Amino acid sequence: MKKQLTYTLLIAAIIHIGLAQDLKSSKELVLASDIEWTPLNPARGDNSPKAGNIWGDRTKEGATGFLVQFKKGFSSPPHIHNVTYRGIVLNGKVHNDDPEAANLWMPAGSYWTQPAGEAHITSAAGDFNMAYIEIQDGPYLVKPTDQAFDNGERPINMEVSNMPWIRGDEITWVKNKAVYMARLWNDSSSELETTLVKLPAGFEGSIVSKADDFKSVVIQGTIKYESQQLEPGSYFGSKGNVSHQLATDGESMIYIRSKGDFEITEQ
Repeated sequence: MKKQLTYTLLIAAIIHIGLAQDLKSSKELVLASDIEWTPLNPARGDNSPKAGNIWGDRTKEGATGFLVQFKKGFSSPPHIHNVTYRGIVLNGKVHNDDPEAANLWMPAGSYWTQPAGEAHITSAAGDFNMAYIEIQDGPYLVKPTDQAFDNGERPINMEVSNMPWIRGDEITWVKNKAVYMARLWNDSSSELETTLVKLPAGFEGSIVSKADDFKSVVIQGTIKYESQQLEPGSYFGSKGNVSHQLATDGESMIYIRSKGDFEITEQ
């Protein structure tokens, strides 16, 4: 009787541990079509670009990822921001630089950074222009250039054709040589790493994440995520040990922000 009770308790303990692990893991999904749009700079009213939070809230403290839409021909007045931001072009052509700089039109897949306190302008030239913007600590504010300051950082403008891509067979955690990745930036103090990943046409596989915080945004192409079709600007994320099932028709690109390990595998 005691032996049977011991076995029963052991099985119950294993089930309890399994349930506890499941409770620690979670997924989230946001479709681009479901994002709520508001003025990026409410002070400019209808002249402001539109912005929509994907994760976090850019008006509050904490890290946030959000989308911005610019009308064709948009050009901002010189201004600064209170926080550093990083951007990736999803659609159209975007220019972001010193007010006196010549236009450098960055197409989809291009990456730039804007240090806090530095005077700059942002312009757009495509028929439809959209970018993904990420900040590490909000709120995200627009301020006049008479409040400019030097925080020691310098801007980056990386046109997509200059991106330093690494082939999958050169990366231990990518199991498909047709997958390419480019590292963007990291924060060693928090184990945060960010990368761009190019998935080939016809890819079927998964991203297996064990990260405490895993976030991914579709940059180019359409990706089938389980039963959903994800257009550029859509987001999927997770916490804990989770497998994200992906499939592509054409070549696609995603941005990954991860605090922990993940692996890209093919079925």
